[in-house]
Amino acid sequence: MAHKIIADKCISCGCCKDACPAEAIAEGNPYTIDAEKCMDCGVCASQCPNEAITAE
Repeated sequence: MAHKIIADKCISCGCCKDACPAEAIAEGNPYTIDAEKCMDCGVCASQCPNEAITAE
C-alpha cells in the first residue's frame, strides 16, 4: 500500500521528494505520491518535518 500526503499538512518543502529512492513524489502544492511507483519504504514519511505523510 502506497504512502499518501495529507494535503492540508504539506508545506511543499521537498524533503520527501529528495529522500524518495523510487522517485515517486511529484512537486506541487501539495506534493503528490504516485502509488504505482511507491515502494512503501517509508523514507518520505521519516523525512517530512510536518508529519504530512501517512501509510494508508
